[in-house]
Amino acid sequence: MPTESAAPGPQAGTLAIDLGSSSTVIAFQPETPGARAVLQPVPPYSGEDPVVVPSLIWMRERDSPRPLIGRQVVDAGLQNAPGPGLIQDFKRRIGGLATSEAEASALISAEEAGSLLVTKLLQSLPAHLEIRRLVCTAPIEALAGYRRWLLQLGQDLAIPELALVDEPTAAALGCQLAPGSRVLVVDVGGGTIDLSLVELPGGEGRAAPIAQLLRFAGRDLGASSQKLRSARVLGKAGMRLGGRDLDRWMAEELRPGMAEAPGLLVACERLKCLLSSQEDALVSWSDGDQVQALRLSRERWEVILQQRGLIEALDRLLDTVLAAGRAEGVPLGAISAVLPVGGGSRLPLIQSWLKQRCPGLPIRLERPIEAVALGALALTPGVAIKDVLSRGVSLRCWDQRLGDHRWHPLFVPGQSWPTDQPLELVLACSSAEQRELELVLGEPDDEQRHEVIYRDGVPMLRSQPAGPPTVKAWPTAAVSLPIPAPVVPGQDRLRLRFSINRDAELTVAWQDLNATVEAPGKMPRNQELTLGMVR
Repeated sequence: MPTESAAPGPQAGTLAIDLGSSSTVIAFQPETPGARAVLQPVPPYSGEDPVVVPSLIWMRERDSPRPLIGRQVVDAGLQNAPGPGLIQDFKRRIGGLATSEAEASALISAEEAGSLLVTKLLQSLPAHLEIRRLVCTAPIEALAGYRRWLLQLGQDLAIPELALVDEPTAAALGCQLAPGSRVLVVDVGGGTIDLSLVELPGGEGRAAPIAQLLRFAGRDLGASSQKLRSARVLGKAGMRLGGRDLDRWMAEELRPGMAEAPGLLVACERLKCLLSSQEDALVSWSDGDQVQALRLSRERWEVILQQRGLIEALDRLLDTVLAAGRAEGVPLGAISAVLPVGGGSRLPLIQSWLKQRCPGLPIRLERPIEAVALGALALTPGVAIKDVLSRGVSLRCWDQRLGDHRWHPLFVPGQSWPTDQPLELVLACSSAEQRELELVLGEPDDEQRHEVIYRDGVPMLRSQPAGPPTVKAWPTAAVSLPIPAPVVPGQDRLRLRFSINRDAELTVAWQDLNATVEAPGKMPRNQELTLGMVR
């Protein structure tokens, strides 16, 4: 008589969660010497091939007791459901500067959605796994916002150690690139395309990169003054176009005007994946009344992508990143490797484009899906990223000569932060009646000279006109600094010092040059305010 197999014994280790725009990857590294890291299934939320969790949540109402998570949403046919009940594309909004229209109408915020997904995944892990360390990955431009989010989430998690690592560094180490390498990371995700040129710390006898430790031995380190080693971002560029938009392009080509038909986008995604390994592909799709065949050749698919402007957009992104690299003394030939990650990077058209635009460089295609999660496991707690601004920050000033407002750049795209020295401005008053200085801040509204517009529900790429980019004011309320009387027009009055701290917060310290003494009722000589987050 056969005996029942015994339940697995307790297994301690580290869990990595790579939260993606379309899919979330989970990997587990046992503490047992010699044990290999593996992708961790989390039924019923994860799929089987590949073992990933769709980054989807569906709920009837905000406090729904049984929301559908990941694969459950797909199995229920709700991945394209209209209305606020479907929560998706929340990765890029975690810790973001502004609230998008999609989030404003959603039942829960991006941070709440991320917390719900992570919590449900942790609760559904096999009982024999003992998670002693949780390592999460974050987009490099949102690292500070993710840090705050993870610290808040960690208050409800009974995990002794929490750590955070940026995605490009994790991806490079996940493909076993050496510390000190200069890596071009091409991330083609479900909702965005991001290119980053990064220089990994370490090499030539220097310390290798490690993740940023947020909790150790149960003690929060959010306010710790630990000295952290820094990875260096040489350049980056991106746009809000990804794999789901490519699915819509295919749907519009095969069934014009029917992109929102139930199940069509899922069928097109399957067809797209098959065309990554086949010259011709066929899938079945049911429109509710009958089963239809969707057939497409790789040659025709690549023509569609080129006609829609994908290669032109990729060229512009790459030119921007390589120009930033050259400005840092790193030409194309000095790059150690090209690292495509994300499901969309498996498209043969993108791989052939990379080979054409990056001749002679090694292109590491081994692990496009799991590289980030496996790299996060390879890092031990402790790295901070000295990042670069992707947007920049400008201050609206009054131009006395022109008699109009203009935008004065404070920090420009590509400038590194945290800042080593504050940027100082000395401003004068324009009239004797002026009693305050209003600080209106904005960022260049320049999406790499390409704009993603929707025509009949189908995403389209439209080139932006040449010339200087416009500046879009921050959605936060303007800050007013008081100016006590007397006021002499045209005379220097306020000294402002702008800085960006390690949490990506823009701060200003100011001094009234007319204040010689500190007295009750008068403005102090020095004050400081936090104005908002940069990106």
